[in-house]
Amino acid sequence: MKAIIIEAFGDPEVMKIAEVERPVPAADEILVKIYAASVNPADYIIRRGGNEGLKPLLKLPMGLGIDGAGMVEAVGGEVTRFKKGDRVYGVPNYLDGSYTEYLAAKSNQFARMPQTLNFNEAASLPACARMAWNGMVEKAKVRPGQRVLVHGAAGGIGNLALQFAKACGAYVIGTASAYNADFLRELGADEVIDYNTRKFEAVVSDMDVVFNATPTTSVDEALRLRSVPVIKEGGIFVCTHGVWPSEEFKSLLAAKNATVAMAGVDIDHYKCLTEVARLVDAGKVKPVISRIYPWEQAAMAHRDIESKHVRGKIVLEIRKAD
Repeated sequence: MKAIIIEAFGDPEVMKIAEVERPVPAADEILVKIYAASVNPADYIIRRGGNEGLKPLLKLPMGLGIDGAGMVEAVGGEVTRFKKGDRVYGVPNYLDGSYTEYLAAKSNQFARMPQTLNFNEAASLPACARMAWNGMVEKAKVRPGQRVLVHGAAGGIGNLALQFAKACGAYVIGTASAYNADFLRELGADEVIDYNTRKFEAVVSDMDVVFNATPTTSVDEALRLRSVPVIKEGGIFVCTHGVWPSEEFKSLLAAKNATVAMAGVDIDHYKCLTEVARLVDAGKVKPVISRIYPWEQAAMAHRDIESKHVRGKIVLEIRKAD
């Protein structure tokens, strides 16, 4: 089979389509015939050599891609929830890579994809949906009538966090560029703040939830500190980056009886993706795709996402649907 691999860290050109051995699923795994994979910031971070947390885990040669959609080709002897032919979406085993024709993964990392979506659309969801769902629904526990502020609301995680909050009945305010204002209103945003012309802390207050989905992997401590005054007593700030906020930030929140939570911790992927599929099929949530590239153009897709100005997701089409 073929897969995109890297034999050295560096620019997008290090990605090559190569012949590799087709995996055999273990007893608790499924073998998925991949039709599409999404492109995430984690992909180019890994391609460049990783951050401090990832560096010790990266071993060349390796694949790329952290989510995808396809059809079950085979199941391990202990797997009971899937059968051959099921259309599924989810995440591979850690760092195995989803830019591939076939992948083996734990069965609890996948779920049946929404019936109303094609493979490209379904592939755009898993990595971001698990973060947005875990942070907004499971950690923040958003309820009807609450006020929610989403930083970076037009990005892959942000637009889903906004949609999940609306599906829960919240009043949602999103920060984004003016270019994305109408787009966010179409997704259900009650208000949109252009971060280039207005400071959010000057125009919003009494937020039950502040969800930080800004498209950066650096620690934006300034944004966190600026968010403290807008959080109401007993509110919550949700992070989507892998570095905890400072002690100063946590102390300021504690003074307001507010808390901070990290999205992406202790995720039940099967449960999360099953619930997301239900909302999609009910018409309450929709995938947002910026562009679909054939996987032969993976380098172009990486340059696109590295611009950090992508609306929604970029998808690599691995093969055409049958």
